[in-house]
Amino acid sequence: MLDTATNRPPLPPEIARRRTFAIISHPDAGKTTLTEKFLLYGGAIQMAGQVRAKGEARRTRSDFMKMEQERGISVSASAMSFDYGDFRFNLVDTPGHSDFSEDTYRTLTAVDAAVMVIDGAKGVESQTRKLFEVCRLRDLPILTFCNKMDREARDTFEIIDEIQENLAIDVTPVSWPIGMGRDFIGCYDLIRDRLELMDRADRNKVAESIAIEGLDDPLLEKHVPAALLQTLRDEIEMARELLPALDPQSVLEGHMTPIWFGSAINSFGVKELMDGISKLAPEPQPTRAEPREISPEEPKVSGFVFKVQANMDPKHRDRVAFVRLASGHFERGMKLTHVRSKKPMAISNPVLFLAADRELAEEAWAGDIIGIPNHGQLRIGDTLTEGETLKVTGIPSFAPELLQTVRAGDPMKAKHLEKALFQFAEEGAAKVFKPNIGSGYIVGVVGALQFEVLGARIEQEYSLPVRFEPSQFTSARWVSGGKVAVDKFVNANKQHIAHDNDGDIVFLTRLQWDIDRVVRDYPDVTLSATKEMMV
Repeated sequence: MLDTATNRPPLPPEIARRRTFAIISHPDAGKTTLTEKFLLYGGAIQMAGQVRAKGEARRTRSDFMKMEQERGISVSASAMSFDYGDFRFNLVDTPGHSDFSEDTYRTLTAVDAAVMVIDGAKGVESQTRKLFEVCRLRDLPILTFCNKMDREARDTFEIIDEIQENLAIDVTPVSWPIGMGRDFIGCYDLIRDRLELMDRADRNKVAESIAIEGLDDPLLEKHVPAALLQTLRDEIEMARELLPALDPQSVLEGHMTPIWFGSAINSFGVKELMDGISKLAPEPQPTRAEPREISPEEPKVSGFVFKVQANMDPKHRDRVAFVRLASGHFERGMKLTHVRSKKPMAISNPVLFLAADRELAEEAWAGDIIGIPNHGQLRIGDTLTEGETLKVTGIPSFAPELLQTVRAGDPMKAKHLEKALFQFAEEGAAKVFKPNIGSGYIVGVVGALQFEVLGARIEQEYSLPVRFEPSQFTSARWVSGGKVAVDKFVNANKQHIAHDNDGDIVFLTRLQWDIDRVVRDYPDVTLSATKEMMV
């Protein structure tokens, strides 16, 4: 667990007010809608877009790729920075679709907390469980928002039980829903003893809050129908007896998750959640690195690349590296050392994001996420420092689960295809393998939808139609071991050997039997399904 003991010096106020978090959920739980409302309350946008709305209201800020806007799904993690009260929020919206889980895994290495959105009717779904496991591995504090309470939802206790059982974490309610579906009128705030009422007429309006003195206050009867009021009193009495009380330290250690109920599309419960993030989510935490941990209060600047997005601006073929600052106070124009190449880089035009909109960042502090436009020098897993040789660890790359051969529609453009593939490989959107025998490339992805996205992007961004064809191989493993053992292995298995875009040796497999055979016949060679994104 990260050191949250009292022996660390207090952070400089600018760093202490940073809250860097990701929103995770199953597709369709309402994650992108919630992101939009965050921006609305932070004053960053005037009208929140919805994924399923019509016309102008449909322009969600965080889905900037053409395909995302057409299909109404997020396929690429996007970052947004905005102020809320005294705090600076750095929010990363991640794709919920399991075909893009790798982008999400890497994004979780760059945040200090996660907001888990679940659908009131569906509860904990498979993808949520998978992402939650990653949060557990990193001991990330988790705050939960149960969305869509204005539709038919499940019993509140049932939802809480399911989270506790499935995710093995204590759940404590911070608000309690009054009614559900058509009868849903709002929530009772258990921490501040307030009644929060929802306005169905205006979806962008902040909910009305009424101060009351506990559950016996006669004011309640004025606002809550008698039948719902009796249920509310009974349920809260049960909840207070059966469920643990809120313990901020336990939340920081990742053992407990506070839960808010609401409806993101009606802007209800969002403000309370944002207040909760301000109070309960941690300030920027130390970053694991070799040979030592990096603390946010160190005066020297350091940061690491957790994502590369190519062609965000199609006119310029640019690549933007998303960098999480791990320490220090960064100012525009600074020279930082690129640890992998040992070369200094002058960062003259760093950007701050509001999804696809960006502005020049004059300064940034530990905890912030900035974009550095570059032409391929920066890769996922790279560390930038003010001279010290540090390498941030724990950014994974996973073995692809689907492999296909790729061919250019026009054979004369094979060179262009190679360039496009390597660009997407550096972005982490796909793995590209060059077999030692035969021509052409094999592309590996985690989910089938990625082939579609890749094909569409190569065509759009490089005007190069491509076709994917089935490959005889089904998965890939990275090869490691002593030089002599590896050389012997490579010579004996030439038809299975390829190199990835970093030049590392890869063993392409057809069946599990291939892997078992190597384990049996070559004890000095290790095959691994993940590779650390390192130099």
